[in-house]
Amino acid sequence: MTPPIDQLHAAARTALATGDWYAAQRLGAQMAQIDPLAPAAYFVAGVGALRSNQLGPSIALLQRAVSLAPDEADYAVELARAYVTDGQFPDAVAEADRALALAPHDGRLLDTLGVIYGRVNQHERAIDAFRAAVDARPLDANHRFNLATALAFVGRIDEAESELESSLGLDLRIWRAHLFLSQLRCQTSESNHLDRLRALLLSSDQPEARLYLNMAISKELEDIGRDAEAFSCLVAGKTAGGAGRGYTPGRDEATVGALIEGFSRAPVEGGFPSAEPIFIIGMPRTGTTLVDRILSSHPDVRSAGELRNFLVALNNATGRLPGFVSHPQFPQHAEAIDWTNLGRAYLASTRPDTGQSPRFIDKLPHNFLYAGYIAKALPNARIICLRRNAIDTCLSNFRQVFALDSPYFDYSFDLLDTGRYYLLFDRLMAFWQQAVPGRVLEVQYEELVDNQAAVTRRLLEFCGLPWHEGCLRFEDNTAAVATASAIQVREPMNRRSVGRWRRYEKQLAELVQLLALGGVVTPD
Repeated sequence: MTPPIDQLHAAARTALATGDWYAAQRLGAQMAQIDPLAPAAYFVAGVGALRSNQLGPSIALLQRAVSLAPDEADYAVELARAYVTDGQFPDAVAEADRALALAPHDGRLLDTLGVIYGRVNQHERAIDAFRAAVDARPLDANHRFNLATALAFVGRIDEAESELESSLGLDLRIWRAHLFLSQLRCQTSESNHLDRLRALLLSSDQPEARLYLNMAISKELEDIGRDAEAFSCLVAGKTAGGAGRGYTPGRDEATVGALIEGFSRAPVEGGFPSAEPIFIIGMPRTGTTLVDRILSSHPDVRSAGELRNFLVALNNATGRLPGFVSHPQFPQHAEAIDWTNLGRAYLASTRPDTGQSPRFIDKLPHNFLYAGYIAKALPNARIICLRRNAIDTCLSNFRQVFALDSPYFDYSFDLLDTGRYYLLFDRLMAFWQQAVPGRVLEVQYEELVDNQAAVTRRLLEFCGLPWHEGCLRFEDNTAAVATASAIQVREPMNRRSVGRWRRYEKQLAELVQLLALGGVVTPD
């Protein structure tokens, strides 16, 4: 006997609250069988599908929920979130705006809307939403943390610091706030947060706490020159963060292999002729944000930020396979790619944000995985790959806490896994250079730092842009920076990060050996 719909709804809400996404979908489907016009049935099933990365079904279900209950702000917010995840930015903004009009004083929804506006690069609107969330719920520490993050992205560092301290004043267990606070400024022996951080670490055994607290301590110790202690804390933090993730280097090796095989099977001809996009790719922490700031200081260029749109479009073009590239059938599905439709779909998905300048930048570093596919789908797009000293690159990746919910960065919790990932990156870039010759300009970070004007001129020439003096003053660029480099790129060019690995030469000996065995040229 089927339980009453109210009982099913209560069980579905519990499933959502506890993260049992598949149960939520199943219970929602049962509700819909009882009452096909019950909007809650499609909502809980849609949220369950979205949280389990089933984008197509989630959007269809949430659209149905919204059509049946257009005045439910929760429904509009989740549909906006689904659109953002699927790279449908115009639809995401429209739905977010509708949700805002429906619930202008709901702190919880306002906070989510702030995240959505940030994802579509409307950073001032994100700040407004986060501030409204704080006004509605002033004792919510997470709302204040999110506001601080948005403020830092637009360069309002003093305000960001104040909000972080307010957040921690409400709840010292906002662990990521401790690391973010340590990163806002260079700490000194006289002014730092080490006492508080160490006291918290002694009383905290949660992996997330040990990750962020150790990383914050490491950063502040490095600032004051206590490098050996800093590295020990770095290893302790990353070990805690990587526990239970189940990462093996073979997963990324299989992904690279599938991308190479799929590209080798894909059609030869086609492509959408737009010359608007400029892709900046490379390993994270290699200067991609710096080049983005340099080029977007040109009056004809707008930075669109780190877009997931191309990989979403490629996923759609290859049949939305579960697991995408990791699916064993990906290479066969790549044979059916229509390059023209793929390029057109990508460009359309970036509108309207990217239609405001003759050229726009898509600066998602991990697009290096798809560089050949980008080259074929958009034959007139420019692709710039940043290179940096291999050891510095690996150390910088290991020093960074990337998005914990992203599978892209699982390698970064272990130093040698990071080295292995770098070798995969090097292998794949060598393949792209051979497969699409002349399409990818590789730029060395150290050369850019030492010869800023000459390399900037080369970048502009490659992109078909006239010289503009403002590109040399990228630190004056007032646009938002929603990356880990938000603080650094507001400073003039400097060499502080060049050769950083030498501070840890002893601790990095195994990494250097791994990279040498992999054929990567390293400094003398």
